[in-house]
Amino acid sequence: MSALTQAQQLTRWVSRKTSGVRVLAVTSGKGGVGKTNVVVNLAVRLCAMGHRVLVLDGDLGLGNVDVMVGIRPTRSLADVFAGTHALEEVIVQGPGGVRMVPGGSGIAALTHLGEEGQLRLLSEVGRIADPPDFLLIDTGAGIGENVRFLAGCAQEILVVVTPEPTAVTDAYALMKVMALHHGERRFRLLVNLARSKAEAAEVYRRLALAVDRFLGAAVDLAGWVPEDAAIGAAVRAQRGVATTAAGDAFEALARTVAGWKGGFPPKGGVQFFVNRVAGPDPATVAAHGG
Repeated sequence: MSALTQAQQLTRWVSRKTSGVRVLAVTSGKGGVGKTNVVVNLAVRLCAMGHRVLVLDGDLGLGNVDVMVGIRPTRSLADVFAGTHALEEVIVQGPGGVRMVPGGSGIAALTHLGEEGQLRLLSEVGRIADPPDFLLIDTGAGIGENVRFLAGCAQEILVVVTPEPTAVTDAYALMKVMALHHGERRFRLLVNLARSKAEAAEVYRRLALAVDRFLGAAVDLAGWVPEDAAIGAAVRAQRGVATTAAGDAFEALARTVAGWKGGFPPKGGVQFFVNRVAGPDPATVAAHGG
């Protein structure tokens, strides 16, 4: 039975209501484009604007959000999937008031959640007693099962790309898979590490045209972040937060994301916080076939 079918079974046990939580998956087709740094900086800026933000490290098995900000958590999502702790029990405090869910590192079993793991994660997130205003999901890179699942459970997908040709090609491949196999009709794009606004605009133009022509989907430019030595310095110092030219760009990105109030509607499928658990544990649902 497919994961989608299992997820549909879960909806028989939940009350469908929109909680007001805005869920954004930050993803990329290629690793090394600065995706996690974007998540951290966006989260801190949204918090500074007065929003409550929870970051979910969705690079399962290879999580490093905690490392980027110098946190040494004693628990992670590995404990949640092991059944020893609830998700709320592994949340840690990050910089600027951001709350974080560590993803766990070096744990091979997390790289493939499977149907039961996916349902458990949906259930655990839905049980958070004090939901945030924003849930930012830092997915892994590529088009693996976990990436596609997490992106599909978000209301908005922000694709991070750099002007590097391989990054552009892989970003298109990711959007192609999500559009053709998961029904996504719109993506947001952030061009990272661009040398100029013109370069960022050209990357966006090429991707938007290709996605519109061949996939019948839309790409909106969320913003661009310039090359900035301060980003690397912040990462090496495990601060994560840039405060110079890139910092200004992240502030602009936060204002843009916060302004998407009409752009965070439920998509109709199973999503975080939209399907709130109201009955048996999802593993029980799966075991009994609904």
